[in-house]
Amino acid sequence: MNDGAARARHSRFDTNDDARYRLLVEAITDYAIYMLDEDGYVSSWNPGARRFKGYEAAEIIGHHFSNFYTPEDREKGLPARALATAAREGRFEGEGWRLRKDGSRFWVHVVIDPIRDPSGALVGFAKITRDLTERKATEDALAVSEQQFRMLVQGVSDYAIYMLSPEGRVSNWNAGAERIKGYTPDEIVGRHFSEFYTPEDRATGEPAKGLKQAETEGRFEKEGWRLRKDGTRFWASVVIDAIRAPDGRLIGFAKITRDITERRDTQIALERAREALFHAQKMEAVGQLTGGVAHDFNNLLMAVLGSLELLRKRLPADDRIHMLLNNAFDGAKRGVALTQRMLAFARRQDLSLTAANLRALVEDMGDLLARSLGPTITLQNAIPRGLPPVKVDVNQLENAIINLAVNARDAMPGGGTILLTARTAEITETSPGKLIPGAYIRLALSDTGEGMDPATLARAMEPFFTTKGVGKGTGLGLSMIHGMAEQLGGRLALSSEKGKGTTAELWLPAADAALRAIKPAQAATQTTDAGDALTILVVDDDRLVLFNTCAMLEELGHTVSQASSGKEALAYLRGGGAADLIVTDHAMPQMTGAELAEIVKTERPGLPILMVSGYAELPAGAASALPRLTKPFSIDDLAGAVARQGIKSAP
Repeated sequence: MNDGAARARHSRFDTNDDARYRLLVEAITDYAIYMLDEDGYVSSWNPGARRFKGYEAAEIIGHHFSNFYTPEDREKGLPARALATAAREGRFEGEGWRLRKDGSRFWVHVVIDPIRDPSGALVGFAKITRDLTERKATEDALAVSEQQFRMLVQGVSDYAIYMLSPEGRVSNWNAGAERIKGYTPDEIVGRHFSEFYTPEDRATGEPAKGLKQAETEGRFEKEGWRLRKDGTRFWASVVIDAIRAPDGRLIGFAKITRDITERRDTQIALERAREALFHAQKMEAVGQLTGGVAHDFNNLLMAVLGSLELLRKRLPADDRIHMLLNNAFDGAKRGVALTQRMLAFARRQDLSLTAANLRALVEDMGDLLARSLGPTITLQNAIPRGLPPVKVDVNQLENAIINLAVNARDAMPGGGTILLTARTAEITETSPGKLIPGAYIRLALSDTGEGMDPATLARAMEPFFTTKGVGKGTGLGLSMIHGMAEQLGGRLALSSEKGKGTTAELWLPAADAALRAIKPAQAATQTTDAGDALTILVVDDDRLVLFNTCAMLEELGHTVSQASSGKEALAYLRGGGAADLIVTDHAMPQMTGAELAEIVKTERPGLPILMVSGYAELPAGAASALPRLTKPFSIDDLAGAVARQGIKSAP
């Protein structure tokens, strides 16, 4: 293009500039673009202004722009201030409510620029308005949402909800945090959150580990001990979440803490209750098994001991033979002692209950205890005088005290002190535990020995559990005492700590008035002289025991008939069989000795019955009042039991 053509085009553009700018402004509909004169009257109007404000150009040109302002803004003089600011500073910009022609309001962003002529004189203003109502509504909704969320967080009192800076400093604080941790916002905001951790956790760097995991993995969750302002501890569930900007930059952490101390305590109590139930069920199952084994073992020992006794009477005088026989006899007796302990644990031993004075009982045992404990052990009897008597089997209680004392001695190889104390206790309906409400005496034996760790203490009363070397204990001592105490209606409680000794506490029921009135029975003089020769029916389902009992009675000079079951015994009696006395086992299949006794009492009134059993329990009723003989028994025991029936043979 030559210079002449270029000048012609430029001249055309200059000529049409005003028209072009007018076309540009008229084409804009998203902005209201119009002019005001120097006094604020509208002098131009574009389609965007018409769309926003509803006025046609003819309706608004020549009118003051303050018509677009709300009455309250006009009262404040906002239109005039806006023009003055634009004229003075070269620009006015702001947001606010404006009015449409129909009176409705809309939120706008306004820019007012002054227009000046070449000499600098003010000739008017250019005004650009944008409708931001929709954005305003969104922002208002967001603000309301944020306010509601803030109120929600502040209103939560069961959770501590607060934010941390990237370094771990508290940046805000809700009401739950104040309630749980005890700090007000003024006291804690700006301080490091590690103050809530225990000294041992701070020493191992737990706060930093929590933040690091939250930063790298996005979340940290854990339970542990935390500190309140007053220094008390509570068990907390903690969650820390990382907070990041849209560009991924870490800007802080959200931390939620809940006090779950009560839940933890409840859970621990439930677990302990479950463990106690499991232990009780295990001990009950072991007791059932032990009782059954002891019963069968009793029958075997019955046959062994009886046969040895009869054999000893028939053997010639040979020292070597008698030494071997006595050795076998002593071994069988040790087996009897073992079965008695097993039955005691199973709460099936035969008890002879009486009212006993604890202090007097321990004093009477003084010499025996001294010999059992040795010179390095000091025994202190601090049982007070005047305690109510207890309901016990004296022999069994003496054995229990000796067992406890020997255990204490073994726990003090270098010597020490054993202290015996006792005090009264009352169990009510609301008392914890399984003891029947009533009065009890708590007999405690404490030592200064090695003590037990928790694992050993938990198993101490289990049968056959022992910490002693092989051959130095059966592991039945404590289980026997436990069984005896429960059979009496009491219990055995152990407390111990490694290096601080052990205390064994026997809860024994206080003797009632009826038991106190009963005088202790004098031991019957046992003799092999059974008096008159009797006709005796022996009933036992165990062939060995049946043979052995019959042999003993025959040795005593009696005439013996035998039956291997209750049904067979009834057939014998109903067939006219003679009998001055029935000696029957209790634990038999199909028909027990007690059931047999009930039928015999009806069909043969006055026929004496001697009940033989290795168990303590007999069913309630007439059978429980029958004279009894405990297995295993010797020939002297049997002779005495028969003699005590006071039966005269038929003429």
